[in-house]
Amino acid sequence: MTKVSTTKSAAKRKRQLVPYLFIAPHLLLFLIFFLVPMIYGIYASFTKWDLFGSPQWVGLQNYATIFTNKESTFYRQFWNGLKNTVTFVIICVPFQILIPLTIAILLDKRPKGRNIFQGIFYMPTLFSITSVTLTWLFIFNRSLGLFNHLFGTDINWYGEQPYAWMTIVITTLWWGLGGNLIIYVAALSGIDRSVLEAAALDGATGLRKFWNIIIPSIKFPLTYTIIISIIAQFNIYGQPLIITGGGPNESTYVLLMYIRNLAFGTGKSVAGMASAMSTCLGLLIGVVSVFQLILMRRQED
Repeated sequence: MTKVSTTKSAAKRKRQLVPYLFIAPHLLLFLIFFLVPMIYGIYASFTKWDLFGSPQWVGLQNYATIFTNKESTFYRQFWNGLKNTVTFVIICVPFQILIPLTIAILLDKRPKGRNIFQGIFYMPTLFSITSVTLTWLFIFNRSLGLFNHLFGTDINWYGEQPYAWMTIVITTLWWGLGGNLIIYVAALSGIDRSVLEAAALDGATGLRKFWNIIIPSIKFPLTYTIIISIIAQFNIYGQPLIITGGGPNESTYVLLMYIRNLAFGTGKSVAGMASAMSTCLGLLIGVVSVFQLILMRRQED
């Protein structure tokens, strides 16, 4: 091998190494803060563990307790938390799709101040969940709140149902509306205007254009946002924790709140049981993710 070819081979190897150097920091953080804790968490779900002592292997006992032992507190907590989490997902996700899509369609008509409105709608996503929930806590405060004051009502927004869920859902929608909105605005801008104009000349109404042209044209980003929104809302924690504390009567006590309290609450830690519950939640989210991949693959085909 000549000196020139050796130099070219070394330069080629260096070029091939560059992408891995860029990936390495992210990969390292992924391993340390995600993959390793996830694997250890799955292992801990098969143990009796209090975070401090050595985990004691108990096999499937934790899972048997939360799935079959109706006399156990853990059984009640798991199923009540899962029911409340699923309730929130069912209530919140349709609004999280329909409201941003409606606003995006209105913005797609190029009204004056379009960019300003788009920025206003997106801005809440930049705030922390704590600041967002504290803002809405003030708005819905029973005695001093803006809503009750303006409309002359005396609603106990986070102490009674269905108002507690309404408060949590409204807070979540206001906080997360901007992400889906940006995706829909970009998707709608890619629709061929001549198709919409031809449909209008053929006498198609706005609703018919929506179902027959707009929805099929943005099917892929629409499916993506639906699945991502479902996955995100399964991880709800901060809103009910700050707004209602899980009340009234644990009706908004979501699964992640039970998991956190079992592992890190004021009483004795039951981290093994908490790991089992979180593993079940992770598997449920994983099923939704697989469903997402299947839908996207079918759309690509």
